[in-house]
This record gives sequence, C-alpha cells and structure tokens, in this order.
Amino acid sequence: MTANTQHKRPGSVAFLRTLTLAALITALDCAGGAALKAAPASTDANITRITTHILERSQFGHHPLDQVLAEKFFDGYLDALDGTHTVFITSDLDEFAAHRASLAKVTRASGDTSAARAIFRRYLERLEQRSNFAAATLKTANFDFAAQESYSLDREHATRPKDMSAAQALWREQLRAEYLQEKLADTNPADIPNKLTRRYAQQLQTMKILSDDEVLEVYLNSLAHVYDPHSDYMGHEQLASFSISMNLSLTGIGASLQNVDGFCTIREIVPGSPARSSSLRPGDRIVAVAQAGKEPVDVVNMPLSRIVGLIRGPKGSRVTLSILPAGAPEASPPKTVTLVRDKIQLEEQEAKARIVELTRSGGASLRLGIIDLPEFYAEMEGQPAAGKRSVTADVARLVTKLKAENVQGIALDLRRNGGGSLKEAISLTGLFIKKGPVVQTRGADGEIDVESDPDPSVLYDGPLLVLTSRFSASASEILAGALQDYGRAVIAGDSQTFGKGTVQTILPLAPFMDKTGLSYAYDPGALKITISKFYRPSGASTQLRGVAADILLPSMSDFSDVSEASLKDPLPWDAVPTASYENLNRVKPYLKRLREQSARRIAAAKDFTDVRDDIARAKRNMTSKSISLNEAERRTELEGAKARQRARKQSLAALQATQAKAYEITLRNAATPGLPPPASSQPDAGVEQPAAGDESNDGPSVQAFAESIALNEDLQILADYTDLLRGAKRAAPAAGRAR
Repeated sequence: MTANTQHKRPGSVAFLRTLTLAALITALDCAGGAALKAAPASTDANITRITTHILERSQFGHHPLDQVLAEKFFDGYLDALDGTHTVFITSDLDEFAAHRASLAKVTRASGDTSAARAIFRRYLERLEQRSNFAAATLKTANFDFAAQESYSLDREHATRPKDMSAAQALWREQLRAEYLQEKLADTNPADIPNKLTRRYAQQLQTMKILSDDEVLEVYLNSLAHVYDPHSDYMGHEQLASFSISMNLSLTGIGASLQNVDGFCTIREIVPGSPARSSSLRPGDRIVAVAQAGKEPVDVVNMPLSRIVGLIRGPKGSRVTLSILPAGAPEASPPKTVTLVRDKIQLEEQEAKARIVELTRSGGASLRLGIIDLPEFYAEMEGQPAAGKRSVTADVARLVTKLKAENVQGIALDLRRNGGGSLKEAISLTGLFIKKGPVVQTRGADGEIDVESDPDPSVLYDGPLLVLTSRFSASASEILAGALQDYGRAVIAGDSQTFGKGTVQTILPLAPFMDKTGLSYAYDPGALKITISKFYRPSGASTQLRGVAADILLPSMSDFSDVSEASLKDPLPWDAVPTASYENLNRVKPYLKRLREQSARRIAAAKDFTDVRDDIARAKRNMTSKSISLNEAERRTELEGAKARQRARKQSLAALQATQAKAYEITLRNAATPGLPPPASSQPDAGVEQPAAGDESNDGPSVQAFAESIALNEDLQILADYTDLLRGAKRAAPAAGRAR
C-alpha cells in the first residue's frame, strides 16, 4: 500500500541512501562502470543505461535484463499505453517484433530507446484513427439498446484486433457502451454525441502533447515494474510535481496513487484529507478528472504526472473525479466524487480513542477502549522540538487514559492503516510486550537484521484485540504479526492483510551518473527500488500472505482486488530462521471458544445476512466478463443499486442509534480527569460516512454499513475475550489452593 515504511539499519533513511549509493557505485565500477563511461552523451540513453544497471544489481534476484525479462518489459510498455488492448492491432505487434528481439541487448549496451519512440508514434496514429472514427460514427449512428446484447469486459487478457476492420468493430461496441452509460446518467440525448466526440478528441490531444521526457518515464517505469511492482522510475517532471518522502501524495485531496494496467489507481487515503471524508477507497480507479464547470478529462493510460497536474489546485477549489470502484468491471458506469481541495488537517491523522460502555447479558456493563491508528507517523529529522510527534508517544498517552478510566480490554483499529515508520511499529509493539524481537529484515545481500524492542516495561498487559483488513499494510502488518506471534493479541477482521512485506528507498540518479561519467542535459530524476524484505519474529514473511486473522468476519473489502498478490510480478513469499522470543500463549487456549461464540452471533444476525448478500453480489460483479447493453435491464440494475443504498443507509442509522454509549478521547482531553460528555452519535472510527445523494454502484453506504456492524462484533469478541481471561485468572488461584 504505502512505500514510506522506513528502514532502520542503522538509523536513518539518509544513511541508508548513502550506503546504497556507495555500494551500487562500487558494483557499477566493478561490473560495467568502464562501459558506462564510454557511452554516448544522449541524456535519454544514459538515463536508460544507469536505470538498467541499478535495477540489475540492487534487486533481490540480481537478475540481468535477459530475453525473458525483456519480453515482460516490452509487453509492459505496450500495456502501459494500451492496457485494454483496443488501440494497437496485430500488424503493429508484427512490425514491433524486431524491437522485441533486440530489446535486452540494446537497452543494456547503449540505452537505446528507439523502440519507445517508434511504438509511441504508432500509438498516436491509432488514437487519431479511433478519435476520427468515433466522431464520424456519432454523427450518423442511431444506437438502439432494446436487444439482449452484451459487451465483453475482459480486455486486459483479450487478443488485440487483427486488423483495422476488427478494431473499428470493437471501437463501435465501446461507443455503444459509453453512449448507454451517458443515457443511464440522464445526460440529454442530444448532447451525448458531442460529449463523447470531445472526450475522444481530448484524450488524443492530451497524449499528443506529452514531452519526450514523459514518454521515457512511461517506458522506464515499465522496465522497473519487471523487477517488482513497487519499483518506479520518476522523471524530473514527476519529481517536481510530487512531494517525495517515500510516498507520492496528490496535492490537495490526500490520496496516493499508482498506475495499474493503464488505470490511475488509488493506493492509499491520507487521514485527515478531503479524500478520507469522501467515498473514495484504496483500489478505486480514476478514469476522468473535471475542474469546476468544465468537461471531464479522460485519464486512462495517461502518465501519473499529468494526472497529478489535473487533480492538484488551489485550496478551496473543486475537482470532480470519475471513479470505477475497486473490483467493479471496467465498463461499469463510473461514480463521481467531488472534492474541495484543502490542506490536510494534521489532527485527523493523530491516534485517537473511544471508551465504549457495552451492556452484556444480565444487564452488566463492560467498559472497553478502542484506539484508532490511521498511520505510523514519526518524528522527522530537522523538525522543531515543539512540533515533534510520534505515534508511540501518543498511543501511550491514550492507553494511560484508558487505564485510568478502568477499561477492561483494548482494541487497536488498524483497518485503514497503510503503514508508516518501521521504528514506530517496533516501539509501539513494545508497549504491549516485554523486550524482544519485533521484525526481521533481509537485504538484497542476504544479511538478516533482527529489530527488537529493548524496553522490558509493559504499559498495558490486559486483553488486546487488533482489527485488520485488506487495507492494513506494511508497518501495520509488522505490529499485527508480532503480536500474533507472541500470542499477545487476538487478530480479527479480513482473511488477511494487504501482504506488503517489502521496503523501498528513493535514489536520485544524478550522483550515479556523475560518478560513472554519464552526462545529462536535465535532471535525470530518481529510481525507487526495493531494498529489503520484512519477516515476523516467527521467520515468516508478510509478503503476499500478510497476517491472517484469528477470527474472520464477513467483509466487503476481503473480496476486492486490493492486495500485493493482485499486483504484477510481486516478490515471492519466503521465510528466514525463527528469532528467539517468548510465546505468551494468551490467545490459543481461548480461540476455539471465541470463534464459536462469534460464529453463533453472526449466523443469527440479520445485519450480517445483508452483508453476506452484498458480498455475494460484489463477487459476481468481480467475476463478470461482460455487461448488458439492454437499456431496460441496466435501468433495473441501477434502481436495484439505489434501493440497496437507501436500505443500507437506513440500517446504518438504526444501528448507530442503538450503539453503546461512547466517549471520545483525544490527545487534547487525555490529560483531563474524568470522561467528556458522551458522543451524540458514534460513527465507526476510520469509516467514512456516505455523502448525501451518493447512491451509485452499491458504494459507500453498503461499505460503511458492513464496517459498522463488523466493529460491533469486534467489541463483542473483545468482551468475550475479557470474560475468558478473567475467568482463567479466577480459576488459577483456586487450582493452586486445591493442590
């Protein structure tokens, strides 16, 4: 999810970059530096050669760019331009065959980028042909949507059109699908032809004005992704557009993104941002961007730097994104989300807590605490002392307050936590265990470092529940995995977390080029590369497999495409030797009983029946390979989606009206004696509430409803766990007296 998990060998990212720079320069000098220095002075060629050599020598496989990887590189570039396989035709691929055959050799030897230029020129030719065809067709076509026809959605793996006649037939079907989408969106039928014509012309014009540097960025990104999905080449324009500190943040709305098969895909939502308070989710795909009062700009297959330029803007201005929700078919009607650009409110990124008074059977009341952790933030080097913050210090303050208010159990909510500082993940784990290993890291050199909590003190020793989802990633997986290995906490949520077990660093290319004598006429940009893998104290990697839940809850997010395994060419799962640590065994003796009690509640609850129905529908949508072009059928489907949204909103309101009394604990009131007034309503921590009028695509209301009832069940699990631990504690002295 996020690439900003900081490595800790021996203490700072700056040191790591220096170490990596020195090691790689030495490798380049030994294994090819002389050849590099003899290269021609072309900036593009020199950037390509240094990028290739760094990737070959810095990745875990230490794999040269051979014919096998070159094939993936070549196909990746074609898909970066034409991910839906609708633009290029078979004869284009036949013509490109000579470039394919020689790609590995010329890229490594001379940094030749002629293939990138030739393919991009042909791409522009085909885009222009498609735009002209669309304009001509829309002038005369009289589309009818009464027949039982469908349009195939599975274009990612489809063969490309064999000739221009086949391409035009495909383009016509695309036009019909888009025309029907506009009708379903209640666009005036008289306006639809002009609207679609402008859309195709605008996409062509956007691609025509791409600079040579931007084309090179797309090309070298395809090369980097051959090695693993988190490695990227970032050209100088992208570096200027982004504020880079191990992640890429969209200015003004608070979301990080990545390119997945030509789609601008949301990777992470920043807490406290306009995006967080909207219906946006990780895995959503942005297909168009519109400024206030202007037509949407199609951004499919557009370079990320250009998309950022469209999304960013002055504070207070509005931007409207057209979104394909995570898991939705590509030809589904997009939903629109309008955001007001703003500065991120830092207090919304802070850890916060709630105290809930839960009524148990027999009328007894149980006081529980929930700590919401949006991210693992940390003190930054050079930050003024007055502004220094760390998630560990903040959580410690909250835990101290919860203990003072006599909570009987605590839940850590990591459901929306995409990661952050590795150092903070380690120290935060230390609040709940005695000293010992928390995470192991292995670099490309094979060396294993064991990162430990050195503090023997334990701030909180009571019942502990960790809430996870597919959106919990990186540093979140380190904390959850360590607490699970130690037998310290019950993990409840999705079947597994995201599965990102790698850490990246960003290497500016200019120092490498200076050292090896490669000239450049402009800033050569930077390379983001994977340098380490994470392993749990047990030795198991979090890569791909993530952290499995001890107790599985029905979840909409568990069936989305949001996971490391869904990315192309991820690094494999593996393991290292187990570190020496103490298994506290506080979970296994009670797990069977906890699962049985939770399963009975879920089976009996109508709300969970509704969630299971929503999950089944989402799974059908994800596996669907076509979409109906029958207007009456589609309108019936749309009305059904709106009805489900309304029903879930009503259920959510009813659920919140019956939720237990809750008290909001923030870092500002944590030191105040006693409890604040109870909250007037208790929306779930970390769960965005649906925007008024947003009733499309079974979206935010369905998701918010599922997450809200899941949190209610989480509290019941924590209450059961608390009861079992208290019962075991009472039984222990009695057993001792009997002996």
